[in-house]
Amino acid sequence: MGETFAASAAAQLAVVERGGFVESRHVGSAVVLGPDGEVVRRIGDTTAPVLPRSSMKPFQALAVMTSGVTLRGEDAAIATASHSGTPQHVALVRGLLARAGLPASALRCPAEFPTDRASRDELVRTGARPEPITMNCSGKHAAMLLACHANGWSLEDYLDPEHPLQKRILDVLERLTGERPVASVIDGCGAPVHAVGLTALARGIQKIASSSASSPFALFREAAALTDGVRTNGWAIAGPGRPDSVAIDRLGVFSKFGAEGVQVMTSPDGTTVALKMLDGSPRASAIVAARLLVGAGALDAGAVDALEPELGLEVLGGGRVVGRIRATV
Repeated sequence: MGETFAASAAAQLAVVERGGFVESRHVGSAVVLGPDGEVVRRIGDTTAPVLPRSSMKPFQALAVMTSGVTLRGEDAAIATASHSGTPQHVALVRGLLARAGLPASALRCPAEFPTDRASRDELVRTGARPEPITMNCSGKHAAMLLACHANGWSLEDYLDPEHPLQKRILDVLERLTGERPVASVIDGCGAPVHAVGLTALARGIQKIASSSASSPFALFREAAALTDGVRTNGWAIAGPGRPDSVAIDRLGVFSKFGAEGVQVMTSPDGTTVALKMLDGSPRASAIVAARLLVGAGALDAGAVDALEPELGLEVLGGGRVVGRIRATV
């Protein structure tokens, strides 16, 4: 069905330093769009298709919101989230399900323990088993079920690519990115995910994150509500200490991680970054995106400097800091 860009088309985006020795290098591709949507910087191949993974969640949530489902504030954020499974996250997911009168057993995402250590440890102490509702994509799945309930669509097969909801998601993705996916496969949570180029992904995210609540078009009014929900509830989009939550809360950006080293980030002025680490590692993605926005004049360098200690970029040796992960863009 195809593949992402080749190693020969990638460029260095970050390094891992240990005691001043460069131990590892992260290579990939990245694109920066100015507020007007024009490409202002391109690193590597930004037209070859990538799988956005969870960076596609804003499009999926927006498809739900334009299917007769009102999501605002925390509800919009959890529908877009790759959450860490804290009790607060789970409560929001249960709230979405309750609006449709559905039990947690209606979720078709895999059963997993929370990624938040404290929440996971508490469940283990009580003898609990992994559940779909604590899986990081459960908010997205609950929102999908809510859309199915609102429209009289079948619930059991809501992840089928031929389901009306999945067709609507694909339509929203194509309309906003301006690109027809070259491949459609199944994501880790069981939902379809569609391959598009990084530049197309950036354009779609920019349209969502820069939408106006006063737009004459419902799609963009809902996109503005989605963006507001994410930016005002950064904790819900990921979790304590997670890069997306920290970046949103500290920098006021719209930020969404995707598995296998994908990251999208939009600054308050609309400047947008989309990137993909070729090795699939996410550990440098957020800082690379933030530094690219600094380079474009869209974020303050001092604010990003202050953010770095909260992103888990330290390299440890014997329990002490002996190096760091550093963006090289």
